[in-house]
Amino acid sequence: MLRMPFQKGDIILFQGDSITDCGRDRNDQYSLGTGYPALIAAYLWSRYPQLKLTILNRGVSGDRVYDLARRWEEDCIKLKPNWISILIGINDTWSRFDRGLISPTKEFESTYRQLLDQAVERTNAKLVLCEPFVLDFPPDRRAWRTDLDPRIQVVRRLAAEYSAILVPLDGLFAAACTKAEPAFWADDGVHPTLAGHGLIAKAWLEAVGSWA
Repeated sequence: MLRMPFQKGDIILFQGDSITDCGRDRNDQYSLGTGYPALIAAYLWSRYPQLKLTILNRGVSGDRVYDLARRWEEDCIKLKPNWISILIGINDTWSRFDRGLISPTKEFESTYRQLLDQAVERTNAKLVLCEPFVLDFPPDRRAWRTDLDPRIQVVRRLAAEYSAILVPLDGLFAAACTKAEPAFWADDGVHPTLAGHGLIAKAWLEAVGSWA
């Protein structure tokens, strides 16, 4: 069993885009959706009921890093989390290819950095940064690499700079695709299937557990 670093009463906040959102009910502040936050919560609540952990999902479908910044005060700082997990970046790439909406890598980094600075300055939260990822399917996703790969490098650099826990999802999904076809993990190359969400949840728990 994984050893976890959480303390009694900790608030764990998941932030991001549709991969995190995964159908959560906006009218229920405790709704977790049906993706990896719910799978992680199920594991933690069942294994550590005595800790009485509060687990929150504030992912919003379609968000780029700029959108996350606009709602950071309300959807992060005011919640006073002890742990903040962020998965953002794929829409910054996707928007370039389907809408011609450019999110320069330098702006992506500076905006992401602002989020982390505020988290450090105004909360005592431990940070968990998840790499954005894309699978090599459908074939047009291959062209996304030139835009996404620099963002993945940004997340890795920021994780090191802010002493955050890094969840290396891009490489994880690439390795998983050697065991089963890409559509098994994400049928559009971006949005995980239940198996894909399971992969994320397992990687997240292992990364956090190894830090303990």
